[in-house]
Amino acid sequence: MTGPILRALATTAARERKTFRSIATNNFFLVTALLLQQAGVFLYLIGGLVVLFPMSSDPLRKIPADRFPLWPLSKGQHWKLRLLSPWINPITWLLAGLAAWSLRHTESFGVVLLGAALFVIGFLAPSISGEPAFLRWVPAPPGPLGQLIRKNLREILLTLDFYVALLLSISGLIYRLAMRDLPSEALMSMTLLIVLALSSYAQCLFGLESKSGLARYRLLPLEGWKIIATKDAAFLVVAVVLTLPLAPVTGLAGALALLAFGHAPSTEERREQKRWRFSGGASLGSGIAQTIAMAGAGVTAFRISTLILIPCVLACAGSAWWYGRKLREFQDSD
Repeated sequence: MTGPILRALATTAARERKTFRSIATNNFFLVTALLLQQAGVFLYLIGGLVVLFPMSSDPLRKIPADRFPLWPLSKGQHWKLRLLSPWINPITWLLAGLAAWSLRHTESFGVVLLGAALFVIGFLAPSISGEPAFLRWVPAPPGPLGQLIRKNLREILLTLDFYVALLLSISGLIYRLAMRDLPSEALMSMTLLIVLALSSYAQCLFGLESKSGLARYRLLPLEGWKIIATKDAAFLVVAVVLTLPLAPVTGLAGALALLAFGHAPSTEERREQKRWRFSGGASLGSGIAQTIAMAGAGVTAFRISTLILIPCVLACAGSAWWYGRKLREFQDSD
């Protein structure tokens, strides 16, 4: 009985691992790999840390809780499943190999223990699949569109992009508190990295919407630009809050530029995204153009003048209005 269950769990786990392929089209990792290369090891470690938790979840939690007790399994078979199921996860094999390697390289034993501790936390933590309870605490801004903005804020918190940006923000805050004489260029660079971590989501603003959610937008008595504006408002709130410890005006300018370039793929391509995964961006060319615009706006706001916010706001608003019309046209043709 345990054999078929383990094979089914292995098939499910393999399918889930394929959903992590979106990292290959994520702007943050593409740009850092092209520009920073070996200098971006710290950023890759942050990305690996964020991925570790959803990848190290207990495979047995994929079985519905109300169905598992009904299976005719003895206590011995239950224990067999418990002992063998973690080995379905390739991270278990990786940690085992690192542990064997560290027996000869004791200087790396602490790193292995840290990785194992994080794996155990991810294994024992509640399964990450739907919306966790803490999202209920997200407040709704005042106004008639407040609930839509709140929904979009909750969607952003369901992406791994946000947690990479959050870790970068916390790292920047720690550096700033520990190093009072931190160079201003470092503040700008860290701010742009935080905004870059969110950039792919700006290309798929409707990616986490279900079919029923998209149908609901069609029924709402709202112009298309207002629907896009609620997405933009949520994105800008997240970007500014995460860059507050560093250079929030630079972060705002970069986020506006990202949205101005992101409305087109968000409305015309509408690529479906998975919860608790990295956002998959559009083409490499679109990602590079978006990143250049973001960097240009952010650097200008930091080094030259904050008046760059005016054209950034106008570009974002104009793009929202134009692609809001396109959004309604696409909805009418569906």
